[in-house]
This record gives sequence, structure tokens and C-alpha cells, in this order.
Amino acid sequence: MGSLSMLWAAVGICCAALSASAWSVNNFLITGPKAYLTYTTSVALGAQSGIEECKFQFAWERWNCPENALQLSTHNRLRSATRETSFIHAISSAGVMYTITKNCSMGDFENCGCDGSKNGKTGGHGWIWGGCSDNVEFGERISKLFVDSLEKGKDARALMNLHNNRAGRLAVRATMKRTCKCHGISGSCSIQTCWLQLADFREMGDYLKAKYDQALKIEMDKRQLRAGNSAEGHWAPAEAFLPSAEAELIFLEESPDYCTCNSSLGIYGTEGRECLQNSHNTSRWERRSCGRLCTECGLQVEERKTEVISSCNCKFQWCCKVKCDQCRHVVSKYYCTRSSGSAQSLRRVWFGVHI
Repeated sequence: MGSLSMLWAAVGICCAALSASAWSVNNFLITGPKAYLTYTTSVALGAQSGIEECKFQFAWERWNCPENALQLSTHNRLRSATRETSFIHAISSAGVMYTITKNCSMGDFENCGCDGSKNGKTGGHGWIWGGCSDNVEFGERISKLFVDSLEKGKDARALMNLHNNRAGRLAVRATMKRTCKCHGISGSCSIQTCWLQLADFREMGDYLKAKYDQALKIEMDKRQLRAGNSAEGHWAPAEAFLPSAEAELIFLEESPDYCTCNSSLGIYGTEGRECLQNSHNTSRWERRSCGRLCTECGLQVEERKTEVISSCNCKFQWCCKVKCDQCRHVVSKYYCTRSSGSAQSLRRVWFGVHI
């Protein structure tokens, strides 16, 4: 009974801190074995990092990782098996593994620390293994335990989700970097000691976004796919999940039309979405977002101009304060709106002064 109370206490704390990701926190923490209560906060933070990365990667896409899509189990009525579902599973699994691994290496867990299994062994010409390698074995084990346990069925969708969970964990390994320190007389660097470190999580997100763009569709009979909607259906094509594709994202169904609102599918459409136009320091893909979100979806681009007052020309005055001028400048933002019958593809609207 005491363990159960601890579990719900952890759920309460994590949900209060991470309310935006209650979908994942509740699922992860309640599903995991009670012996692993010590990892619940890290699991919750890892799930949250996966959500944030998903939203960043798809910020200027028609599907932008909405909250209602962030479910990790076929058992919890996530019935779609689209390319987007595959990314959600992969990035969430990677986020949990990444955070657990980081915390392990930092000594946050009593039973876990650096991976020194290779220390002292020759790694290559002029270098040996040493230092504190991040313990991805431990992180992978805990991530698998929590995330994979959400799948109760053995149907095609459940197996797809498990495959993509694993692809996410493999992404953590694939993006690790070797860091080295020189040794030798007078800095000659005659030999180096090297260890493996986790990459920045953004690199993992970029890696999995590329996998999303190249995801593999598994073809199967539609009647069998419909039969696999329920957790009671146990059919799944064993040949569909080949070892040669273990690091790839896979999906079973084509994505729906994300341009148009469809409440039955939980799709909001792109009307009202902000897009980028003529923006500096943005990629070509981001600069084309107005066409992708608005024009190609039958909407017009509306420019909304706002006069903003902000601090500028700040100077330090002795002693000890900073004095700033108040500057006015016009900020333009662009949104997808329903056409009002005008032939213009760009509509301009002025708003008031904002501070």
C-alpha cells in the first residue's frame, strides 16, 4: 500500500509540473513496475522533452504535433497508424532514454553511473577508451520497460508502435559522439583517452525527422488491418518488421488531409495558423510555410501589422542602473485565413500598439 501511495504522489508532482504532458505522465508512471518508482520524475521529464521536440520539428507543417495526438498506446484508442504516429512513438521513446541516461551519468541514481565497460581497451590508432561514457545500456533498458509496456495487444498497430519505439532508442545510440582528451609530454597528444557522450537532443530530433521523411509504408490487406484495430486482434505480418529496417520508422496507413478541420479525426486544419514569410535566419522550408499551410490548402495569407514599443539603446550608468529609450517599430505576422471573396492572396490588417 505504501508503494502505491508513493506512485500516486509521484504522479501528482509530475502532473503539476508538466500539465501539458499529462497524457504521457499518467501512462508512463502508472504502467511502470513499482520497483522503478525512483525513475518516475526522469521518465516524465523525458516524455516532456519528446513532446517539445515534436512541436519544434513540426511547427511549420500542416500537422503540428497537437496535444490530442500525443497518445502512446493502441489500447488508449490511438487507432491511426500513420507516419505521424510513428514519429510520436520514436521521439517519446528517445526522450525517455535520453533523460534516464543523462541522469544516470550525473549520478542521480544509486544503482547507476558511467559506462566504464570499455575503459583501458584500445579503440583505434593513438587512442584508448576511458573517462565517463554515458550509460545508454541502462537508459535503453528503463525506456523500454516504461514505454513498451503501454502496448497490451499483439496486433499490427501495436507491433508497429513497438518497432518505432525501438527506432527511437536506436536514434539515441546513432547520434552519440566520441569526445577525446589529449595526453603526452608538452601537449604532444601522443595518445588520447576517449569516451562516448550523448548528442544534443535537437540533433536526435533532426535525425528522427529525417527518418520520418523517409518512413517506410508496410502494405497489408485492409480487412486484416481493420481486424487489428482492437487489442484482441492478434494478426500481424511477421515479415513486415525486418531486422534490416529496425532503425527506420514504419507506418501502415496514409496520412489524412491536415488542411481541413475534421473533428471526428481530431484534425484542426490550418485556418488561423501562423506562417513565416520573408523572415531572416530561417530555412527555405520555413520560408515556404505560408504556401504550404495557406495557399496550398485553399486559404489566403493575411498580414497583420502591429506597432510595438520596446526598450532600446540601453546604457549602463554609474552606479548602478541601466537607462533605456523607448522605441517604436512595426512587426508583421502572417496567418492563414478564409478568403473573403477578394482576388488578393495577401490581405493586410493593422492592429494597435503593444508594449
